[in-house]
Amino acid sequence: MRIGIADYKISQAPNNLITVGLGSCIGTLIYDERSGIGGLSHIMLPDSRPFEKRSTVNAAKFANLALPKMVDEMKRQIRFPHFKAKIVGGANMFNFDNNTQNVGARNIMAVEETLKQLRIPIIAKHVGGSNGQTMVADLETFQVMVRIVHQETVYL
Repeated sequence: MRIGIADYKISQAPNNLITVGLGSCIGTLIYDERSGIGGLSHIMLPDSRPFEKRSTVNAAKFANLALPKMVDEMKRQIRFPHFKAKIVGGANMFNFDNNTQNVGARNIMAVEETLKQLRIPIIAKHVGGSNGQTMVADLETFQVMVRIVHQETVYL
């Protein structure tokens, strides 16, 4: 099942969840091993607050909105969830030296903080760098394959 930019999907084993084009964006897999249910979010931006005055905001675009929303949906499907997370992405695609301009670094911090607030431990991550990535999550094993542009594949 493919997840686009600024979107998330929830599925169950034996399905795979796939998102491509993770540059400064973050792919966040949240899963419950007992139920075999997982959700994958492709977050573009760290914080929705600068966009609050707009009439419509795509919650799936922002770390502070997408992750709580996805977790709430998953909780409706799982009786006693024990969530874990794996995150991928957050590259510095434009070689900015400071974190205020580096959207990737800000996305990493926002996802980590949101997961901390949700009390979901991050058990593996492949973040930073300067190359785009593709994330494939196997909901049977919860192994994540990370294909990195011009580099070797990594498994989490």
